[in-house]
Amino acid sequence: MSTATTTDLYEVTMALSYLAEGMTEPATFDLFVRDLPDDRGFLVAAGLEPALDYLSGFRVTREDVEAFAAVLHRPAAELEPLLGLEFTGEVRAVPEGRIVLAGEPLLEVTAPLPQAQLVETYLLNLVSHQTMIASKAARCVLAADGRPVVDFSLRRTQGTQAGMQAARLGALVGFAGTSNVAAAVAYGLAASGTMAHSYVEVFASEEAAFRAFARSHPGPVTLLVDTYDTEQGLATAARVLRELGLGEGCAVRLDSGDLAALARRARRILDDAGLPMVRIVASGGLDEYAVDDLVGARAPIDVFAVGTRVGVSADAPYLDSAYKLVAYRGQPVMKLSSAKVTTPGPKQVFRRPGYADVIALRDEPPPPDGEPLLLPAMVDGRRVDGPSPVADARERFTADLAGLPPAARRIHHPVPPHAVFSEALTALTGRVRHHIEDDVVGTHRRPAPGEFVPGPPRGRRPEGGAP
Repeated sequence: MSTATTTDLYEVTMALSYLAEGMTEPATFDLFVRDLPDDRGFLVAAGLEPALDYLSGFRVTREDVEAFAAVLHRPAAELEPLLGLEFTGEVRAVPEGRIVLAGEPLLEVTAPLPQAQLVETYLLNLVSHQTMIASKAARCVLAADGRPVVDFSLRRTQGTQAGMQAARLGALVGFAGTSNVAAAVAYGLAASGTMAHSYVEVFASEEAAFRAFARSHPGPVTLLVDTYDTEQGLATAARVLRELGLGEGCAVRLDSGDLAALARRARRILDDAGLPMVRIVASGGLDEYAVDDLVGARAPIDVFAVGTRVGVSADAPYLDSAYKLVAYRGQPVMKLSSAKVTTPGPKQVFRRPGYADVIALRDEPPPPDGEPLLLPAMVDGRRVDGPSPVADARERFTADLAGLPPAARRIHHPVPPHAVFSEALTALTGRVRHHIEDDVVGTHRRPAPGEFVPGPPRGRRPEGGAP
């Protein structure tokens, strides 16, 4: 089977029905995040590169048809219309690394309706998960305030593929390295690692363990000092490093306890031993909150190793993302469900200074100070450009972060900027709403004088925080 079967069943049943009804005209879907999780001031767009790889190789095979038939308990012949279905549409997307806000389309797909429908689940999974992890990792970089951050998340991520993604996304927002060997090789990242407590435990003493490790690794070494008594471990590590003539590039790692107090003690022990160049690495359940506290306490920590809580985005493990139809056969459509109202028509997002972003219709002229965020990524089912390196995404993130308002950068209680609708999008939303209420469901009535009419007013975001 191919990745075409990695989808929700209703995508298959809808696509099959569309084909049976001859409904194959172009449809446009927006992928966006309705609201930011608590304690998030921004999101970092991620997942586009693997999404484009997926769409480029999307094709329903004979085995896929047989799998669809098996789960539907129907003869394979009835699923034949799906055979050979490929993605031939276009994608406009926010490049990876750009900072985005609630309600702004991260990706817009326009393709024959069955195609655009069948790829929904996979695209949502890729973009939602990776945007979530990249945004968490970005906050760690902010909290570290210039100190290196490395990824130690692989052993606790929810699957090894998620661990690969976490390593890549950390690098995308500026992490200095990863413990994940496969990711280091695949993405050209710096590999970073030390030793486990079990390594120390199998030797007769900490000193024996440290000396054996240094013999095996003649380059700079990092010694884990808290297997037994941390202060004794620090003194032993300092003595071994000094006697072996090691120092430059070496480090000690603290993995438990009061990291701020232990780091201060470690710094004194190392300095008194004539090893001011030996760095202090901290790990052990760290995320942006813990890193921010340690930096605020002026703990002399040189490198932060973040793992579980970042690799699974523990405090915000999902995004309220959606993939919604906004046009079919060239006609705008919208959803009116309570608290989940969408806005019709293909979009463009214009980035303005101070993140005073405008969500507009695709063909609107940009405001004088506006930069379009949605760029062509695929045309006729083919990528517009080759794969974008992680380094390019990191440059985009760094540039966007520099212009982000200070209130949105805060680790605790950030205040996210909010995009507004353009006048043209607001007007179109009103017209489509009235058409649906008058001609589709027949529920519209004219409001009484002064009566409030629900809908996204000009210059404001809709109820619920997103279009």
